[in-house]
Amino acid sequence: MAQVRSFLKILGLLATFFGFGQIAAAQDSTDGWSLCNRTSYIIEAAIGRPEGKGITVEGWIKLQPGSCKLALPGPLEPKFHFVYARTSSAHRGGVREWGGNTDLCVDPTGSFSLESPPECAAMGLESRGFRAVEITRRTRWMTPFTEIDNYDAEKARAAGIQRLLEEAGVVSGVVDGNIGHKTRAAIAEFLKKNGLPDTTSEADLIDFLEQVAKERGRAVGFTVCNRTKNRIWSAIARRGSEGWESRGWWMLEAGGCSRVIDRPLSGQEHFVYGEMEDGDTIRTLAKASDAFCVGRSKFAIIGRDECEASAYRTALFQAAPPPVDRKLVFEFFERDFAKASQNER
Repeated sequence: MAQVRSFLKILGLLATFFGFGQIAAAQDSTDGWSLCNRTSYIIEAAIGRPEGKGITVEGWIKLQPGSCKLALPGPLEPKFHFVYARTSSAHRGGVREWGGNTDLCVDPTGSFSLESPPECAAMGLESRGFRAVEITRRTRWMTPFTEIDNYDAEKARAAGIQRLLEEAGVVSGVVDGNIGHKTRAAIAEFLKKNGLPDTTSEADLIDFLEQVAKERGRAVGFTVCNRTKNRIWSAIARRGSEGWESRGWWMLEAGGCSRVIDRPLSGQEHFVYGEMEDGDTIRTLAKASDAFCVGRSKFAIIGRDECEASAYRTALFQAAPPPVDRKLVFEFFERDFAKASQNER
C-alpha cells in the first residue's frame, strides 16, 4: 500500500495550497496564536509547538463556522509551529482534513496533550499530517482555515448553519451563506419543537444542531472497524445507481473505525475487503470470494470485470451481513484473516 501512502502525502500538499488561507498577523487585541474557521464546517484542530528539542502536541480545539479561538497564548516563540484540523463527525461525506507533511501523534478519541513520540501506535495513538506554520512574531499570529468558497466570518457562520440544518434533517437547501425566509422559518420551528427559546444564540443553535446531526448519523450508513492490533487498509463494494462499484482506501489503525457510507443504505448486498499489515507481510480475508476491482491509490471504480485492462487489479471481497434498519457495522477481527503471505500490496 505504499502507493496509498504517497497519495495521502499528495493530499497533504494540496491541503497546504488550498486548505489554508494566507498566514498573517491577527488584528485582534489578544497576544498569541489564533485559529480562525472561515469554512461552513465545524472544525476540530490540534497544534504542535516546539518545546526544547521536541514538539508538544495538543488538541482538540473546537471551532464553529466563522469563529476564532486562541490556540497558544503569547509571547510566541518565532519558530515553526504545526497545525492539523478535521471536520466534526456531525458532517456527512467523510472526514475533511487540513494538514501537511509533518507526521505527529494525536489521540483521535478526545482531548490530549503530549510530547509526540517516535512511534504512535505503541502508545495507542494515531499519526496525522500537520502543516508547518512559520511564526515570525512574538505577539499576534493568525491561521485561517478556508474552503473553495471564499467566506468571511459572517458568511461562514450562516453557511455552517445551513449545512447543519440539512445534516440534522431539519431542512434542505443551498449552502451559500445567505439565509432566506424559508430557512429562518425552519429554524423557528426547530427551536419550538425542541423547547428552545427564540433568543437562542447562533452559537448555541450550532452546538445543538451538531448533536442532533451526530445522533442522526449514527443511526444510518456503513461503518468498518478494526478489532486487530495491526493497521488495516479497507475497501467496500456494492451495487450503485450505475451498476457494481468499489471504493477505497480507508486506513484503519488498531481499534479504529471509519464511516464509509454516511447515508441510509439501499439494497442488501454489500462487500468488504481488507489488507492487514503484519510486519513485512500482508494478510487478506480468508472467506473472501467475490471479485471486484481495486486501485493502487484512492479509488472509486464502476464495474467489476476486466480490472487489469483498466490498470486496476482484481481483489476478492467478503460478503457483509445484510443491513439492519438501513445501517451496517462490519468489524475486522484477527481470526478473519488468512495466514501471512509475501504477496505485493
